[in-house]
Amino acid sequence: MQHRQQSLWLKVSHYQLHLRQLIPAQPNGHRVLMLHGAIENSRIFYNEKGRGLACFLAEMGFEVYCADFAGRGQSIPAASRHFNHSQNQLITADIPALIRHLTQAGPVHLIAHSWAGVVLAAALARQPELVPLVRSVLTFGSKRCISVQSWQRRLHIDWVWNRLGPLLCKVYGYLPARQWRFGADNEPAQYLLDTIPWIRGEAFTDISDGFNYANACKHLNWPPSWHLAAVNDRLLGHPQDVLAFLAETGLDAGRFTLLGKATGYKMDYDHISMLTAATAREDHFVQLADWLGRQ
Repeated sequence: MQHRQQSLWLKVSHYQLHLRQLIPAQPNGHRVLMLHGAIENSRIFYNEKGRGLACFLAEMGFEVYCADFAGRGQSIPAASRHFNHSQNQLITADIPALIRHLTQAGPVHLIAHSWAGVVLAAALARQPELVPLVRSVLTFGSKRCISVQSWQRRLHIDWVWNRLGPLLCKVYGYLPARQWRFGADNEPAQYLLDTIPWIRGEAFTDISDGFNYANACKHLNWPPSWHLAAVNDRLLGHPQDVLAFLAETGLDAGRFTLLGKATGYKMDYDHISMLTAATAREDHFVQLADWLGRQ
């Protein structure tokens, strides 16, 4: 690997957020913060063998930080009956703390997968003073509502996420997604409950205090942005839902790309393979590194 890795922890309130830092052998002066989606952690972006978008960017000279949200990954403590965490806390405290911490040396690029794109947009809309600290925003399969109707939606969203998930939270005190094998990591109970109204298509307002994110987004001067969806993403980041999210937030002024053979890419990607497939390194990862370097 043409980079080295180490772990750091950022204290926020009574918990600590884990950051995996990837340090390039030949820095190009750009710093990147990566944010993961629901029922996963930052390892969607990297591993110790040099695979993943974070490792690719580090090899291209970018200094990369992959964050684990509170209760996930190596953040301390882990989600449990004794440690809960809300979506409001992530939007109002954690994401701003991460951005401010990493921009002490200058603006940073922000990369988000899936639901992280939603909470990131909400954080910037709610704290517009953060926007000048951001060089660019890059999202993968980010949507707020799931409108597509299919058997996958009925099973994975209507039954597992919206019904089984809250029941498991009552029993365990958190969402044991890893134990029940429908996610790469567990979730704090309140965070799961907070996502359900937005996924159903209810108003883009904070269920904790009523803050109107939809209205705030209309007045935001967004940084340069690029948004990717995958042609085989049938549910968690369906292209039509990604486009609806971009239109709702005003991010549709940025660039949009559909990853599939018909649009010139090496395979028809899905929600996970757009970040993990071996072909991605010589496919869209190259384009992304070039784009980020020009922002």
